[in-house]
Amino acid sequence: MNTNPRQLQLLAAVRERGSMSVDQLADMLGVTLQTVRRDVQRLADDGALTRFHGGVRIPHSTIENLGHRQREVLNAEGKARIARAVARQVPHDCSLMLNIGTTTEAIAKALLQHRGLRVITNNLNVATILSQNPECEVIVAGGVVRARDLGIVGEAAVDFIRQFKVDIALIGISGIEADGTLRDFDYREVKVAQTIIQHAREVWLAADASKFNRAAMVEAATLSQIQRLFTDQPPPEPFPALLAEAGVRLDVAEDD
Repeated sequence: MNTNPRQLQLLAAVRERGSMSVDQLADMLGVTLQTVRRDVQRLADDGALTRFHGGVRIPHSTIENLGHRQREVLNAEGKARIARAVARQVPHDCSLMLNIGTTTEAIAKALLQHRGLRVITNNLNVATILSQNPECEVIVAGGVVRARDLGIVGEAAVDFIRQFKVDIALIGISGIEADGTLRDFDYREVKVAQTIIQHAREVWLAADASKFNRAAMVEAATLSQIQRLFTDQPPPEPFPALLAEAGVRLDVAEDD
């Protein structure tokens, strides 16, 4: 692929954030929307990017997620903003569940100053982070540990989660499709996430902009099953209407 410097800059920006709208790219590059659309089409034709309505994202498989380290650095700034926005809304002295994901790990870091938390998780990274907070009691689900990201999955984890009913579930997800379904890649992970959703009085979804229009294989839930969505950019179409129809409160994390 013979790309010019502007297209290389465009590609690097999308890879850093995971996804961007055409308007954002035009503003960043200081060019017209028509120019961006031509560049995007060129990069999409070469397989470097994937287009969706109003924007573009890095290509992803529908059957296998990115590696944990790749996901940690992908849109890390946006995830940190989301985490701080979530933490500002989490009250002291409450019970939480956090599932597997780099966004929930960012949220755990943002909760290190909270008092009186009782946290149940199937994510050993979350448990390690929050164990540094002496005001937080961490309860870890039993089950099979996935070596690639230290997530705990399987029937034992499902059975463990069923014992509890918490104030808030803080969940991450791999993709939100245009029909309003929340999807992930590992059915064993999804089974635990579904149980977490069922055993929380409120469900808050934390998902950066790269998750919109991202396809994955296994359905975990629908937007109608969550109460709040925290993200780092205004969602593209058709998500504003889907969120309104489902009665989901949208929180777009601003720069601090």
